[in-house]
Amino acid sequence: MEEHLTVGRVAGLADVSVRTLHHYDEIGLVRPSERTAAGYRAYTAGDVERLREVIAYRRLGFGLREIADLVDDPDTDAVAHLRRLRGLLREQRDRADGMVTAIDRELEARAMGIRTTPEEQLKVFGAQLYDVIGSAYPATRCTEPRIAARIWEALGDARTVLNVGAGNGSYEPPDRDVTAVEPSAVMRAQRPADAAPCVAAAAERLPFEDQSFDAAMAVSTVHHWRDPVAGLREMRRVARRVVVFTYDASGSGWRERFWLTRDYLPEFAGLLVDWPSLTDLTHAIGGRAEPVLIPWDCADGFFEAHWRRPEAYLDEQVRRAVSVWTRVGPEAEQRAVDGLRADLSSGRWAERNRDLAALDAAELGLRLLVA
Repeated sequence: MEEHLTVGRVAGLADVSVRTLHHYDEIGLVRPSERTAAGYRAYTAGDVERLREVIAYRRLGFGLREIADLVDDPDTDAVAHLRRLRGLLREQRDRADGMVTAIDRELEARAMGIRTTPEEQLKVFGAQLYDVIGSAYPATRCTEPRIAARIWEALGDARTVLNVGAGNGSYEPPDRDVTAVEPSAVMRAQRPADAAPCVAAAAERLPFEDQSFDAAMAVSTVHHWRDPVAGLREMRRVARRVVVFTYDASGSGWRERFWLTRDYLPEFAGLLVDWPSLTDLTHAIGGRAEPVLIPWDCADGFFEAHWRRPEAYLDEQVRRAVSVWTRVGPEAEQRAVDGLRADLSSGRWAERNRDLAALDAAELGLRLLVA
């Protein structure tokens, strides 16, 4: 990269007009701070970094005044901006995925001669991925007692507990004073009448004072957050103890051990690109990571749960309650399901994975973060 870039060069690289750059200069948003030997205005590396943030926020729909406040925030460095932008882009992608899934369902309904109501048609534009998969949760997602015991033990003697990304209330300890946080209206609606009170909020901006709770917990939810590191830091801010059940995205060993991602769904690895490492996650809460084994008869139908029961992945209902299948897209999903079905029928899966029958539990990357 050149040390200093001219206005014309920057316009070409960033795919914006010179007029736009001049406007940013005039309003003080991004000003080229150097000059070339010929006397032309030029951008330094620092100027380019700021411009990149401005353009990214602009393309996400932010107004120029909002952008100025964001890029001028003294408490936000370049890495924090990148994490925020990544979270916003993930949210945008999730919204698009949710809309695609909702449209596919309407197309299927129309193919069968079923007309959707005006309310259902409008809901397409409010669809979020988590809302779409959330409607399938009750049938296959529930508390796995052995994993719950690990989580509740890690909470120690905490009496007041904040459950972040609480969903329908699975894994909430029955003997503690729990407050739940859940951004999805679909998931909040599924909470039992006697469940803990639930606040509509996101992990990245918890509406509580510092050290409001003895402990904060999060179960199988961090991968849905716009900014996982920011959300974990918020948990640490509002609670004296933090317990998080998640997975190690940075470790490839378990993906090679898990036959589903190894043999049928290689696209899964692409979902983990740029995901914070386990070190990043544990550092965010100042804690440690402990492996969590998955019992062969796991009651909670998360992605890896059926590692010894392959037929379960042929069940549409099982797949719809796991975001991975929606994220990889219908073509990859269908190819994986068709391949698995053929291998189960021919006996090839059993031959490849004959060692699994002797295992009562498997280590497939799940981790309990404790601080």
